[in-house]
Amino acid sequence: MDPVKVGLLGLGTVGGGTVNVLQRNAEEITRRAGRGIVVTHAAARDLNKPRICSTEGITVTTTPQDVVEDPEVAIVVELIGGDTLALDLVMRAIENGKHVVTANKALIAKHGNEIFAAAQAKGVIVAFEAAVAGGIPIIKAIREGLAGNRIEWLAGIINGTGNFILTEMRDKGRDFNDVLKEAQELGYAEADPEFDVEGIDAAHKLTILASIAFGIPLQFEKAFTEGITKITREDVTYAEELGYRIKHLGVTRRTDKGIELRVHPTLIPERRLIANVDGVMNAVLVKGDAVGPTLYYGPGAGDEPTASAVVADIVDVVRVLTSDPENRVPHLAFQPDSLSDLPILKMEEVETAYYLRMQAKDEPGVLADVTRILGDKGISIEAIIQKEPEGDSTEANVIMLTHTVVEKQMNDAIQKIESLDTISGEVVRIRMESLEAS
Repeated sequence: MDPVKVGLLGLGTVGGGTVNVLQRNAEEITRRAGRGIVVTHAAARDLNKPRICSTEGITVTTTPQDVVEDPEVAIVVELIGGDTLALDLVMRAIENGKHVVTANKALIAKHGNEIFAAAQAKGVIVAFEAAVAGGIPIIKAIREGLAGNRIEWLAGIINGTGNFILTEMRDKGRDFNDVLKEAQELGYAEADPEFDVEGIDAAHKLTILASIAFGIPLQFEKAFTEGITKITREDVTYAEELGYRIKHLGVTRRTDKGIELRVHPTLIPERRLIANVDGVMNAVLVKGDAVGPTLYYGPGAGDEPTASAVVADIVDVVRVLTSDPENRVPHLAFQPDSLSDLPILKMEEVETAYYLRMQAKDEPGVLADVTRILGDKGISIEAIIQKEPEGDSTEANVIMLTHTVVEKQMNDAIQKIESLDTISGEVVRIRMESLEAS
């Protein structure tokens, strides 16, 4: 049987890694897929740029449309990123009856509903394992391995840049801006790091995970995002004193009122395995009703870790090339006509616990005023730390941990606390998650 021919859109880090993995493991991959798989076409911006892979036997062009239109190409692998040209090319590939593999989380999060509808109509597959958490097979785990479960919630460290920054701040007592600069020098963060440090990248990925976990349409525009730019060394230190680690977490949970979909800095008990995921590594914790909590850990980026996921998707496509489209694993885990209309909750409707830090005048009655305001809003306190004023300062840092409460009540309480004459500046608020199995 002739090998299946693959066309790459993008021959950079991940594209080169994909070629290398397919060539190096060709014999093993053929045994798994039942047919050979070869890259025969590729599109790249610069034909003369040095590559991390051999392009021998590959027709390389600067016109990606040539790859999409070539009748020999059975599978198009989209690795150019963005959601403009990439969307046009993917939709054209589907129209041409070609299967698609992509590592593009923004494309799937923002346009996946449209893409999957077109793919279903044409009877082709769109595979996207590499779009979330790099080399960790989290999509397959939820969509297939946990198919017998009712997923209750999942929480993930799904952006390596943010995790690297918070790890350095904790381990070495460094400031955010100092670590961010190093992350850019090391290539972990872009020159414009907004997508990473403000949670947009993680929200793209969380949107995809929520959809396959709960069987809901992709709704990126409804995801709540909060970045890590305001996290200080002091907050990291105080969290440690209280037995917690701060992680930039993506959380999605099924509740009676709807689905939570949120990315923000989060205090996690230090004894949790996910709290000890450091550096640029990723991890996703999934709670199913039958299996309980399961943790998936590994590299979230890089040429061959991401290529591992891309190649796995290519193998899956090759395995089912001749199968009945109606009997394939659905793109979003649930049959397309069985997606739920559960609403995405607004952040003010979410219930969680909180870490609060405030600058308070070191005089009698201040704590009583603060606790009264919290009590009036139905907010109970789990722990309080008051730090002695430093030097000639007359203000002390007061840190509180609360029990769970609806965010709207906390917003109202913080507004009242900040209006007190004895409180300086804004109250720092970081959400907390216990991530318990029960």
